[in-house]
Amino acid sequence: MYPDIKYSELEEKLKSDDYVLIDVRTPKEYAQETIPGAINVPLFSNEEREIVGTAYKQQSVDEAKMLGVEAVSKRLPEMFKTLLEINKKHQHLVFFCARGGFRSASIVAFLKSLKISALKLDGGYKSYRTYVIEKLPEVTKDIELVVLYGNTGTGKTQVLEALKRKGADVLDLEGCANHRGSTLGAVGLGEPNTQKMFESLLYDALKDKKTNLVFTEGESKRIGRSVIPEYIFDKIRGGIHVEITAPMDTRVENIVSDYVYDSDDDLIEALNYLRKRLGSEKIDSYIERVKQDDYRSVARDLMIEYYDPMYEHNPKNYVFQVENVDPERTAEILLEHFQVESRKLKEKDSLLF
Repeated sequence: MYPDIKYSELEEKLKSDDYVLIDVRTPKEYAQETIPGAINVPLFSNEEREIVGTAYKQQSVDEAKMLGVEAVSKRLPEMFKTLLEINKKHQHLVFFCARGGFRSASIVAFLKSLKISALKLDGGYKSYRTYVIEKLPEVTKDIELVVLYGNTGTGKTQVLEALKRKGADVLDLEGCANHRGSTLGAVGLGEPNTQKMFESLLYDALKDKKTNLVFTEGESKRIGRSVIPEYIFDKIRGGIHVEITAPMDTRVENIVSDYVYDSDDDLIEALNYLRKRLGSEKIDSYIERVKQDDYRSVARDLMIEYYDPMYEHNPKNYVFQVENVDPERTAEILLEHFQVESRKLKEKDSLLF
């Protein structure tokens, strides 16, 4: 028997540096979804995993194991060196694969034979996924969301980051999705997160919240590849809605900061998706200006002609409005306002008893 540990038992231990999760699945599996904070030390490459899997299905279990042993034996010295380095920082190494089977069990057995503290996550990633599905509705049940709305470029994400630095509880939906939610939302960010990874990051953001008042950003139900769970989306619709505004020049600078990278390829590809809505002549003009590094005029035109009209079609009732020219100051204003509102509510409740 290998020493197993359930994620429910491990979760609290992971708050210290004594324990660390190590994902021994392939780089492809890890990139798609993993447990937040886990380090990838793969037993097999993506190609080797396919070969072993094919042998398991089409030949025999023994043949698959033999191919697996051959693949791992070549990588074992390098893996062991990596694990020793990790072990210098973390006393207990907790390994997982897809279901807590051969891959994690084999490396745990090897390390235990060398007197290194190694544990296997009971049920692997699949058991962790089941845990998140069960716990995510629980950690969101009693929260009240302060939802930041505002035109494109008003710096809502920057305000959330400032709020987080000041100790507020924050749910960054776009960060969890690795997508900004718009047609240009993936520019510079790489692949959007899968639904499973999105939900894992939602849970990770909320599980240790200090209060039930959580700041977030107003979003459509779908962000990139991810869909906000209905019970969270209901919280957004029924939350406390705040409007963030900003001068046009500030918005332009925010857009350029968010969307301009070393390569213009992603930006040009995203602009091409707008041809049906804005017309080829206009998009050709935008692309030509991008190639000339005239990003600011493109950002200004897109906001005036595309994003602002869309925002005006979805009016909201706001309880508070603040202009954002300095995210740190905006965060302070929001915290001051909602601390006052919280005190008022508590005083009102005390009068009822």
